[in-house]
Amino acid sequence: MPHELHCRSVVADTHNDLLCSVVARPPDVWSHYFRDNWLPQLKAGGVNLQVLPAFIEDPYRPEGALRRTLRMIEAGHRIAEGNPNDVSICLTGTEVDSAVDAGKIALILALESAPGVGEDVELLETLHRLGIRVASLAHFGRTALADGSGEDATGSRLTRAGVRAVAEMERMGMMFDVSHLGASGVEHVLELATRPIIATHSSARALRDHHRNLTDQQLRGIAATGGVVCVNFLGSFLHPEEYTLEKLLDHIEHIAAVVGVEHVGLGPDFMEEVIADTTPPCCEGIIVEGMPWRSYIPGLEGPAGLPLVTEGLLGRGWSNHEVTSVLGESVLRLFRNELGRPASAGG
Repeated sequence: MPHELHCRSVVADTHNDLLCSVVARPPDVWSHYFRDNWLPQLKAGGVNLQVLPAFIEDPYRPEGALRRTLRMIEAGHRIAEGNPNDVSICLTGTEVDSAVDAGKIALILALESAPGVGEDVELLETLHRLGIRVASLAHFGRTALADGSGEDATGSRLTRAGVRAVAEMERMGMMFDVSHLGASGVEHVLELATRPIIATHSSARALRDHHRNLTDQQLRGIAATGGVVCVNFLGSFLHPEEYTLEKLLDHIEHIAAVVGVEHVGLGPDFMEEVIADTTPPCCEGIIVEGMPWRSYIPGLEGPAGLPLVTEGLLGRGWSNHEVTSVLGESVLRLFRNELGRPASAGG
């Protein structure tokens, strides 16, 4: 029963940094590497829609950030061009539906933190032309647009350039992502937003008091825009010590209880393989923001484990409709209505 439901459900993953792994290799193998290494995992997990963020590592910031961003966007396009029967980069909700209906994985290109933009907000339109359809303005630290959640003590709202960025994104139909944004920045965006927003990989602060998680008030604010909160699977964001499926399910259930299943999705943030590909062996015990990054839920280290979520929710008495909403229907509906739709098209 769980396997059957998972196989016939739309499964959407709104945050996988696999592009970091892809660009760690020579460009002439990008599409092959994806096909041989990541595509089988995505298919095993039943993934139908995959958001691919361009995350720019510290050594490339700030001088090399834009070049690195463009390289990752190029990698995304080469992946699609080299695997046309399996994946398709989608610019609109209509294209997402068409890809899923054709049995392909719909790929959505995104920006995580957008360090390559700086104060030059007009570059968001350039990146939109290249296929970017989701973007956030900060990571853990400070950017020219906003402060990340690691800087919550500053109490900072968006900068003037950040306010312009929100307006530009809404105009173009580029979805605003509040994951990683500082608490005051989230509140500022909720004041400014006239279109639905998304949290691509955030969990519940009521269950785990970590700055990367969202308060119940913030959850309600996102839902009030018509947006979706996609739950992060990284163990350290779920519990200080217990990295288990049960703790993940607790966060999914809590957020669903606060805002309803129609506003809940999955943003796993699978990091094990990405870190193995991009972190030197000397740094295997890496600690960031006081927490270990290698805090993975057994069985959910990668996309192939996603059926465990379906099994777990059904085991807790969830209905088929509730499960399919969280697996992907909520995100699919949001993207169908908003992705790539310019403000002049209505709303």
